Amino acid sequence: MRLIIGFFRLIRLPNLIFIALTQVLFQVCVYQSLAGLPDKWLPETGFILLLFASLFIAAAGYIINDYFDINIDEINKPGKMVVDKVINRRWAIAWHFVLSFAGIVLTVLAVPVLEKWYLIVANIFCVLLLWFYSTRFKKQLLTGNVIISLLTAWTILIIFYSKTGAGFVNQEVNYHRFFRVAFLYAGFAFISSLIREAIKDMEDMPGDAKYKCRTMPIVWGVNTTKVYVAVWLIVLLAILVVVQVYILEFKKWWFAVVFCVLAIIVPLVYIFYKLFGANTVNDFHKLSRWIKGVMLAGILSMIFFYIYL
Repeated sequence: MRLIIGFFRLIRLPNLIFIALTQVLFQVCVYQSLAGLPDKWLPETGFILLLFASLFIAAAGYIINDYFDINIDEINKPGKMVVDKVINRRWAIAWHFVLSFAGIVLTVLAVPVLEKWYLIVANIFCVLLLWFYSTRFKKQLLTGNVIISLLTAWTILIIFYSKTGAGFVNQEVNYHRFFRVAFLYAGFAFISSLIREAIKDMEDMPGDAKYKCRTMPIVWGVNTTKVYVAVWLIVLLAILVVVQVYILEFKKWWFAVVFCVLAIIVPLVYIFYKLFGANTVNDFHKLSRWIKGVMLAGILSMIFFYIYL
């Protein structure tokens, strides 16, 4: 039982559930609603395979990250370590390769190879990025943060690109709406992930500094990193306010706007308010949890497409 619990902690089961929820809601509430499919709750086999491909690749990425972060994690989060404490390092690396390979195979099975070959290449690239992120990029200034944010956005964009040219025959307007919505949510995922990664860098400074990681708070200082986070918070808030005005003026989705204001915009303002007063590891950990809650609320807002369309 301890081994099973340890394995679920190693692959970050809650994060995988978050990824699955993102892709299911995007498929069912956004794509199938905009495409006008009659039975919204019966996703096709290709989507299910692509979903598990994403989960396996993400799980493999979490494993390899912990594999190479043993020394840093002994300082930053000693109570949460799994590799070498619960699961042997050899088993961890074996699971990484098995899950990565399974993710690529499922991608091949999920899409028409000749037509969507670029999705297979993209997921292979994701596997490689996660490996080099763990071994090199996460210790470099900004590079690791951008990579994780791009991969976060990719969980939405891979579903979007898997639908290109399908399901929108003679519905050019709906396809253009699908394009805009997909990139709006991908942009939200990218920016909110940039914010969270920078906050996590401030939270993880003790271990990162000891092992010479060149993260933002170490290279630029904590105050400059806070300004960086604040700028992205302002950008995200500005985008969200513009989107809400558009929704009210052209769609009249009142409940969606109320939800967005209360569950996304207000928490972001709270994070901005608390940011410059945060100084301890616990302070930054709380902010990290708040931004994760905002990301969850953003994903749940997809439900309104199912309700209104």
